Amino acid sequence: MKSPHIPGRWLKHRGALALPAALLLCAVAATPALAQLGHAVSGQIGLQTPATPIAEEIHTFYDDILTPIIIAVSVFVGFLLLYVIFRFNEKANPTPSALTHNTTLEVAWTVLPVLILVFIAIPSFRLLDHELVIPKTDLTVKVTGHQWYWTYAYPANQGGGFDFDSYIVADKDLKPGQLRQLAVDNAAVVPVNKTVLVQVTATDVIHSFTVPSFGVRIDAVPGRLNQTWFRATKEGMYYGQCSKLCGEDHAYMPIAFRVVSEAEYAAWLADAKKKFSANPLPRYAEAGPAAVRN
Repeated sequence: MKSPHIPGRWLKHRGALALPAALLLCAVAATPALAQLGHAVSGQIGLQTPATPIAEEIHTFYDDILTPIIIAVSVFVGFLLLYVIFRFNEKANPTPSALTHNTTLEVAWTVLPVLILVFIAIPSFRLLDHELVIPKTDLTVKVTGHQWYWTYAYPANQGGGFDFDSYIVADKDLKPGQLRQLAVDNAAVVPVNKTVLVQVTATDVIHSFTVPSFGVRIDAVPGRLNQTWFRATKEGMYYGQCSKLCGEDHAYMPIAFRVVSEAEYAAWLADAKKKFSANPLPRYAEAGPAAVRN
């Protein structure tokens, strides 16, 4: 039976919309199977696999709170638009109503959005508090952004006393298993299940230190020391990129963190102390942008 207010051709073609909608739902449902630890993959929809408590909390907030609200509001508004289009067009409603106000309706469409925003604000502010209030840390890494590479410094009072530069691996130098545009010559290394304080600054322009799997994004501002933290709970290689337009080679300054066991970290720390103290790496200005891209 056809609706008295909806044209037959709409009902006729609604079946044609079912297949694309079903395919979209299947694609979204299949997304977790595509996700890999530490980086995005081709065709992935959604956030990267979380590797820290903060990233897991971000996922929960996005998947369990924001997404259902977005879908519900979109469906509701879409339904209202369709209802108005077909119920109150000139053909279905030749004599328009002279009604100009409805107090109940006006209060409802004001109060309901406010309640939705309050419902979103409570977990949102709790998440911000967890991100910004830094707990007791086990390790400090200072990250400095340059055009267009990163420098990582490990303090001497924590077994370090050295720093090193991290450059993108050029396409011609990629080895099997390395990711184009993400692989670097020297990755930062941190121990698993340890709280890491990350101090971030820059020497030239504003950069943005971003590692999605850690739930970390913070600006690197010249003359200012920002800080954030993470605690990686899974070993592996995690990638990020500068997320600020910082000049010509903005796309060529990836971030790479390798999370290892405490024993592996201690061994790396001893080797890195010898390597980077004896053989300082050349500055980016000596290598030139072409060395990165070619």
